[in-house]
Amino acid sequence: VVPVGITREGRWLAGGDPMAALVAESPMFHLQAGEQTSPPSPNGSAVAAVGAEALMPGGVTEAVDIVFPALHGPMGEDGTLQGMLTLAGIPFVGSGVLGSAVAMDKAMTKTVLAQAGIPQVPWILVRGRDIEREPEAVERRVAEEIGFPCFTKPANLGSSVGISKVHDAGELRDALREAAHFDRRVVVERAVTGRELELSVLGNDEPIVSVAGEIRPRGEFYDYNAKYIDDTAELIVPAALAPAHLRQLQDYAARAFLALDLAGLARVDFFLENGTGAIYLNEVNTLPGFTSISMYPMLWEASGIALPELVDRLIELALERHGKRR
Repeated sequence: VVPVGITREGRWLAGGDPMAALVAESPMFHLQAGEQTSPPSPNGSAVAAVGAEALMPGGVTEAVDIVFPALHGPMGEDGTLQGMLTLAGIPFVGSGVLGSAVAMDKAMTKTVLAQAGIPQVPWILVRGRDIEREPEAVERRVAEEIGFPCFTKPANLGSSVGISKVHDAGELRDALREAAHFDRRVVVERAVTGRELELSVLGNDEPIVSVAGEIRPRGEFYDYNAKYIDDTAELIVPAALAPAHLRQLQDYAARAFLALDLAGLARVDFFLENGTGAIYLNEVNTLPGFTSISMYPMLWEASGIALPELVDRLIELALERHGKRR
Protein backbone atom coordinates (compact mmCIF):
# COMPACT_ATOMS: atom_id res chain seq x y z
CA VAL A 1 0.00 0.00 0.00
CA VAL A 2 1.33 3.43 -1.02
CA PRO A 3 -0.43 6.17 0.98
CA VAL A 4 -0.84 9.54 -0.74
CA GLY A 5 -1.99 12.56 1.26
CA ILE A 6 -3.38 15.83 -0.09
CA THR A 7 -2.99 19.04 1.89
CA ARG A 8 -5.59 21.78 2.16
CA GLU A 9 -3.55 23.74 -0.39
CA GLY A 10 -3.71 20.87 -2.88
CA ARG A 11 -0.14 19.58 -2.49
CA TRP A 12 0.17 15.83 -2.94
CA LEU A 13 2.40 13.97 -0.50
CA ALA A 14 3.75 10.49 -1.22
CA GLY A 15 6.59 8.39 0.10
CA GLY A 16 7.77 8.47 3.71
CA ASP A 17 4.80 9.03 6.01
CA PRO A 18 2.36 11.41 4.30
CA MET A 19 -0.27 10.90 6.99
CA ALA A 20 2.10 12.21 9.66
CA ALA A 21 2.90 15.16 7.42
CA LEU A 22 -0.80 15.92 6.96
CA VAL A 23 -1.34 15.89 10.71
CA ALA A 24 1.56 18.26 11.14
CA GLU A 25 0.19 20.61 8.45
CA SER A 26 -3.38 20.52 9.82
CA PRO A 27 -3.13 21.29 13.54
CA MET A 28 -6.92 21.23 13.94
CA PHE A 29 -6.80 17.44 13.71
CA HIS A 30 -5.55 14.87 16.21
CA LEU A 31 -4.58 17.34 18.93
CA GLN A 32 -5.66 17.49 22.55
CA ALA A 33 -6.69 20.78 24.13
CA GLY A 34 -3.66 23.03 24.51
CA GLU A 35 -1.36 20.69 22.59
CA GLN A 36 0.90 22.25 19.98
CA THR A 37 2.29 20.91 16.74
CA SER A 38 5.09 21.96 14.45
CA PRO A 39 5.39 21.85 10.66
CA PRO A 40 7.27 19.00 8.99
CA SER A 41 11.01 19.04 9.45
CA PRO A 42 13.12 20.51 6.60
CA ASN A 43 13.96 17.07 5.24
CA GLY A 44 10.22 16.28 5.41
CA SER A 45 8.36 13.15 6.36
CA ALA A 46 7.00 12.91 2.83
CA VAL A 47 7.97 13.73 -0.72
CA ALA A 48 5.93 16.62 -2.11
CA ALA A 49 4.49 16.39 -5.61
CA VAL A 50 2.66 19.14 -7.48
CA GLY A 51 -0.93 18.50 -8.51
CA ALA A 52 -1.62 15.08 -9.95
CA GLU A 53 1.99 14.22 -10.73
CA ALA A 54 2.08 11.82 -7.78
CA LEU A 55 -0.15 9.43 -9.73
CA MET A 56 1.02 10.02 -13.28
CA PRO A 57 3.49 7.80 -15.17
CA GLY A 58 6.99 8.59 -14.06
CA GLY A 59 5.78 9.97 -10.72
CA VAL A 60 6.65 8.70 -7.29
CA THR A 61 3.85 6.14 -7.36
CA GLU A 62 4.35 4.82 -10.90
CA ALA A 63 4.00 1.23 -9.68
CA VAL A 64 0.45 1.76 -8.42
CA ASP A 65 -2.00 -0.84 -9.78
CA ILE A 66 -5.21 0.67 -8.45
CA VAL A 67 -6.23 3.75 -6.46
CA PHE A 68 -8.56 3.55 -3.45
CA PRO A 69 -9.89 7.10 -2.89
CA ALA A 70 -10.54 7.94 0.76
CA LEU A 71 -11.61 11.54 0.33
CA HIS A 72 -14.71 13.57 1.16
CA GLY A 73 -16.09 16.67 -0.46
CA PRO A 74 -15.09 18.73 -3.51
CA MET A 75 -11.99 17.62 -5.44
CA GLY A 76 -12.34 14.15 -3.94
CA GLU A 77 -15.72 12.56 -4.47
CA ASP A 78 -17.31 14.94 -6.97
CA GLY A 79 -15.88 13.43 -10.16
CA THR A 80 -12.80 15.64 -10.46
CA LEU A 81 -10.35 13.09 -9.06
CA GLN A 82 -12.21 10.34 -10.90
CA GLY A 83 -11.82 12.23 -14.19
CA MET A 84 -8.10 12.65 -13.64
CA LEU A 85 -7.64 8.95 -12.94
CA THR A 86 -9.76 8.03 -15.96
CA LEU A 87 -7.59 10.22 -18.20
CA ALA A 88 -4.49 8.64 -16.71
CA GLY A 89 -5.87 5.14 -17.36
CA ILE A 90 -5.54 4.14 -13.69
CA PRO A 91 -8.20 1.84 -12.17
CA PHE A 92 -9.88 3.24 -9.07
CA VAL A 93 -12.42 2.13 -6.48
CA GLY A 94 -15.87 3.66 -6.61
CA SER A 95 -18.08 5.54 -9.02
CA GLY A 96 -16.94 7.23 -12.20
CA VAL A 97 -17.22 10.85 -13.25
CA LEU A 98 -20.95 10.94 -13.90
CA GLY A 99 -22.16 9.12 -10.80
CA SER A 100 -19.69 10.92 -8.55
CA ALA A 101 -20.65 14.37 -9.85
CA VAL A 102 -24.41 13.83 -9.77
CA ALA A 103 -24.44 12.21 -6.32
CA MET A 104 -22.24 14.97 -4.90
CA ASP A 105 -24.78 17.61 -5.94
CA LYS A 106 -27.79 17.31 -3.63
CA ALA A 107 -30.13 19.11 -6.02
CA MET A 108 -29.14 16.98 -9.02
CA THR A 109 -29.42 13.83 -6.90
CA LYS A 110 -32.94 14.77 -5.86
CA THR A 111 -33.93 15.52 -9.44
CA VAL A 112 -32.70 12.14 -10.69
CA LEU A 113 -34.23 10.21 -7.79
CA ALA A 114 -37.58 11.94 -8.30
CA GLN A 115 -37.52 10.71 -11.90
CA ALA A 116 -36.83 7.21 -10.54
CA GLY A 117 -39.88 7.42 -8.28
CA ILE A 118 -37.98 7.35 -4.98
CA PRO A 119 -39.67 9.36 -2.19
CA GLN A 120 -37.91 12.40 -0.73
CA VAL A 121 -38.81 15.14 1.71
CA PRO A 122 -40.19 18.37 0.20
CA TRP A 123 -37.32 20.64 -0.90
CA ILE A 124 -36.45 23.69 -2.95
CA LEU A 125 -33.26 25.04 -4.50
CA VAL A 126 -32.22 28.67 -3.96
CA ARG A 127 -29.22 30.49 -5.37
CA GLY A 128 -26.64 32.34 -3.33
CA ARG A 129 -27.06 35.37 -5.57
CA ASP A 130 -30.74 35.59 -4.65
CA ILE A 131 -29.97 35.13 -0.95
CA GLU A 132 -27.77 38.23 -1.11
CA ARG A 133 -29.89 40.34 -3.49
CA GLU A 134 -33.44 39.41 -2.48
CA PRO A 135 -33.28 37.84 0.99
CA GLU A 136 -36.87 38.73 1.88
CA ALA A 137 -38.23 37.04 -1.26
CA VAL A 138 -36.18 33.90 -0.59
CA GLU A 139 -37.36 33.81 3.03
CA ARG A 140 -41.00 34.15 1.97
CA ARG A 141 -40.60 31.30 -0.49
CA VAL A 142 -39.06 29.04 2.14
CA ALA A 143 -41.82 29.84 4.63
CA GLU A 144 -44.58 29.23 2.07
CA GLU A 145 -43.21 26.15 0.29
CA ILE A 146 -41.23 24.36 3.03
CA GLY A 147 -42.13 25.80 6.43
CA PHE A 148 -40.39 25.29 9.76
CA PRO A 149 -38.44 23.56 11.06
CA CYS A 150 -36.26 23.03 8.00
CA PHE A 151 -32.65 22.40 7.02
CA THR A 152 -30.42 24.57 4.85
CA LYS A 153 -27.57 22.79 3.05
CA PRO A 154 -24.88 23.69 0.52
CA ALA A 155 -25.76 21.75 -2.64
CA ASN A 156 -22.19 20.55 -3.19
CA LEU A 157 -20.55 19.59 0.07
CA GLY A 158 -20.37 16.67 2.48
CA SER A 159 -19.82 15.72 6.12
CA SER A 160 -22.63 18.08 7.19
CA VAL A 161 -20.41 21.13 6.64
CA GLY A 162 -22.48 24.31 6.30
CA ILE A 163 -25.75 22.64 7.33
CA SER A 164 -28.11 24.34 9.79
CA LYS A 165 -31.39 23.35 11.37
CA VAL A 166 -33.73 26.32 11.20
CA HIS A 167 -36.44 26.36 13.86
CA ASP A 168 -38.24 29.57 12.86
CA ALA A 169 -38.13 32.49 10.45
CA GLY A 170 -35.79 34.44 12.72
CA GLU A 171 -33.01 31.92 12.19
CA LEU A 172 -33.42 31.55 8.44
CA ARG A 173 -31.34 34.40 7.01
CA ASP A 174 -28.18 33.52 8.91
CA ALA A 175 -28.61 29.84 8.03
CA LEU A 176 -29.04 30.61 4.33
CA ARG A 177 -25.93 32.79 4.34
CA GLU A 178 -23.96 30.09 6.16
CA ALA A 179 -24.85 27.54 3.49
CA ALA A 180 -24.22 30.04 0.67
CA HIS A 181 -20.74 30.67 2.08
CA PHE A 182 -19.82 27.15 0.93
CA ASP A 183 -21.71 26.97 -2.38
CA ARG A 184 -23.53 29.20 -4.81
CA ARG A 185 -26.58 26.88 -4.64
CA VAL A 186 -28.45 26.01 -1.45
CA VAL A 187 -30.96 23.23 -0.80
CA VAL A 188 -33.72 23.84 1.74
CA GLU A 189 -35.55 20.77 3.04
CA ARG A 190 -38.46 20.18 5.39
CA ALA A 191 -37.27 18.67 8.67
CA VAL A 192 -38.50 15.16 9.40
CA THR A 193 -39.11 13.83 12.91
CA GLY A 194 -38.22 10.18 12.88
CA ARG A 195 -35.45 7.61 12.72
CA GLU A 196 -32.27 8.09 10.69
CA LEU A 197 -31.32 4.87 8.90
CA GLU A 198 -28.38 3.98 6.67
CA LEU A 199 -27.68 1.09 4.32
CA SER A 200 -24.51 0.09 2.49
CA VAL A 201 -24.48 -0.87 -1.19
CA LEU A 202 -21.82 -3.00 -2.90
CA GLY A 203 -21.51 -3.89 -6.57
CA ASN A 204 -21.56 -2.54 -10.10
CA ASP A 205 -24.47 -3.43 -12.36
CA GLU A 206 -25.99 -5.92 -9.88
CA PRO A 207 -25.60 -4.28 -6.46
CA ILE A 208 -26.32 -5.96 -3.16
CA VAL A 209 -27.54 -4.09 -0.08
CA SER A 210 -26.63 -4.60 3.58
CA VAL A 211 -28.79 -4.66 6.66
CA ALA A 212 -29.81 -1.25 7.99
CA GLY A 213 -28.13 0.69 10.75
CA GLU A 214 -29.62 3.46 12.85
CA ILE A 215 -27.98 6.68 14.03
CA ARG A 216 -29.18 8.40 17.18
CA PRO A 217 -27.32 11.71 17.49
CA ARG A 218 -27.17 13.38 20.86
CA GLY A 219 -27.51 16.78 19.23
CA GLU A 220 -30.36 17.91 17.01
CA PHE A 221 -28.86 16.22 13.96
CA TYR A 222 -25.86 14.18 12.87
CA ASP A 223 -23.42 17.06 12.33
CA TYR A 224 -19.70 17.25 11.51
CA ASN A 225 -18.68 17.18 15.15
CA ALA A 226 -20.66 14.01 15.84
CA LYS A 227 -19.29 12.35 12.68
CA TYR A 228 -15.60 13.04 13.18
CA ILE A 229 -14.70 14.68 16.47
CA ASP A 230 -16.54 13.67 19.62
CA ASP A 231 -17.99 10.28 18.64
CA THR A 232 -21.14 10.90 20.68
CA ALA A 233 -23.77 9.56 18.29
CA GLU A 234 -25.21 6.15 19.09
CA LEU A 235 -24.86 3.69 16.20
CA ILE A 236 -27.19 0.69 16.28
CA VAL A 237 -26.28 -2.18 13.94
CA PRO A 238 -28.46 -3.82 12.85
CA ALA A 239 -31.42 -1.50 13.31
CA ALA A 240 -34.63 -2.97 14.69
CA LEU A 241 -37.01 -2.83 11.74
CA ALA A 242 -40.08 -4.62 10.52
CA PRO A 243 -39.13 -6.97 7.65
CA ALA A 244 -41.32 -5.02 5.23
CA HIS A 245 -39.57 -1.75 6.10
CA LEU A 246 -36.13 -3.32 5.63
CA ARG A 247 -37.08 -4.78 2.24
CA GLN A 248 -38.42 -1.41 1.11
CA LEU A 249 -35.26 0.39 2.24
CA GLN A 250 -33.05 -2.12 0.47
CA ASP A 251 -35.11 -1.80 -2.71
CA TYR A 252 -34.89 2.00 -2.67
CA ALA A 253 -31.13 1.88 -1.98
CA ALA A 254 -30.46 -0.44 -4.93
CA ARG A 255 -32.70 1.61 -7.24
CA ALA A 256 -30.98 4.85 -6.23
CA PHE A 257 -27.56 3.27 -6.81
CA LEU A 258 -28.51 2.26 -10.36
CA ALA A 259 -30.41 5.48 -11.18
CA LEU A 260 -27.36 7.58 -10.28
CA ASP A 261 -25.01 5.27 -12.27
CA LEU A 262 -22.89 4.47 -9.22
CA ALA A 263 -20.25 1.76 -8.96
CA GLY A 264 -18.37 -0.13 -6.30
CA LEU A 265 -19.80 1.31 -3.12
CA ALA A 266 -22.25 3.78 -1.68
CA ARG A 267 -24.03 4.47 1.58
CA VAL A 268 -27.68 5.48 1.24
CA ASP A 269 -29.33 7.41 4.08
CA PHE A 270 -33.04 7.44 4.85
CA PHE A 271 -35.60 8.86 7.26
CA LEU A 272 -38.40 6.73 8.70
CA GLU A 273 -41.00 9.27 9.83
CA ASN A 274 -42.63 8.93 13.21
CA GLY A 275 -46.37 8.42 13.14
CA THR A 276 -46.79 7.96 9.39
CA GLY A 277 -44.12 5.29 8.84
CA ALA A 278 -43.22 7.07 5.61
CA ILE A 279 -39.76 6.43 4.16
CA TYR A 280 -37.78 9.28 2.62
CA LEU A 281 -34.37 9.00 0.99
CA ASN A 282 -32.12 11.66 2.49
CA GLU A 283 -28.71 11.44 0.80
CA VAL A 284 -26.41 9.16 -1.17
CA ASN A 285 -22.69 9.07 -0.32
CA THR A 286 -20.40 7.62 -3.00
CA LEU A 287 -17.27 7.53 -0.80
CA PRO A 288 -18.52 6.64 2.68
CA GLY A 289 -16.13 6.71 5.59
CA PHE A 290 -13.89 3.79 6.56
CA THR A 291 -13.00 4.95 10.06
CA SER A 292 -13.46 2.85 13.19
CA ILE A 293 -16.88 4.47 13.74
CA SER A 294 -18.05 4.47 10.12
CA MET A 295 -21.32 2.82 9.19
CA TYR A 296 -20.31 1.43 5.80
CA PRO A 297 -17.92 -1.31 6.98
CA MET A 298 -19.93 -1.89 10.16
CA LEU A 299 -23.06 -2.66 8.14
CA TRP A 300 -21.25 -5.15 5.92
CA GLU A 301 -19.68 -6.79 8.96
CA ALA A 302 -23.20 -7.28 10.31
CA SER A 303 -24.25 -8.62 6.91
CA GLY A 304 -21.52 -11.27 6.86
CA ILE A 305 -18.73 -9.52 4.94
CA ALA A 306 -15.68 -8.73 7.08
CA LEU A 307 -13.46 -5.74 6.30
CA PRO A 308 -10.63 -7.66 4.51
CA GLU A 309 -13.13 -9.36 2.19
CA LEU A 310 -14.96 -6.06 1.68
CA VAL A 311 -11.77 -4.32 0.53
CA ASP A 312 -10.96 -7.25 -1.78
CA ARG A 313 -14.41 -7.08 -3.34
CA LEU A 314 -14.17 -3.33 -3.89
CA ILE A 315 -10.83 -3.76 -5.66
CA GLU A 316 -12.22 -6.58 -7.81
CA LEU A 317 -15.25 -4.47 -8.75
CA ALA A 318 -12.96 -1.58 -9.70
CA LEU A 319 -10.78 -3.79 -11.89
CA GLU A 320 -13.89 -5.29 -13.52
CA ARG A 321 -15.28 -1.86 -14.37
CA HIS A 322 -11.92 -0.61 -15.63
CA GLY A 323 -11.61 -3.64 -17.87
CA LYS A 324 -15.05 -3.05 -19.38
CA ARG A 325 -14.24 0.61 -19.96
CA ARG A 326 -11.06 -0.31 -21.79
